[in-house]
Amino acid sequence: MSSGTIDIDEFEDADADEFEERNDTERIVLFLDENDDRAWKAATIAERLGLDVDAVSAILSRLKEREIVRHKRPYWAITDDEERPRSAYRLHRQFETADERYGEERLAELRTDDTEEVR
Repeated sequence: MSSGTIDIDEFEDADADEFEERNDTERIVLFLDENDDRAWKAATIAERLGLDVDAVSAILSRLKEREIVRHKRPYWAITDDEERPRSAYRLHRQFETADERYGEERLAELRTDDTEEVR
């Protein structure tokens, strides 16, 4: 896709949001999900995605806290609970949409003591 064009069949077969820019966390989760038959070293994930290994390690650690990935030193794999990454992604997208609609300052005003912290 770096050439600015794709094959029309690839275009037709793609999901509506498939070509959206993804942040590093989304890219890592998608990579692990698409390669769920293997466990990966952080350095290999970083190399495959063209990311900094320290950034990948930090993101993987946060994802582990949320139980989206599993870790057995030095390997990482997507969780075996298929619904967990989907739920996290939906929550992430809802937060992004709210942030775009209301702005970060307005969201802070709407937050209550019962509002869950989204990291």
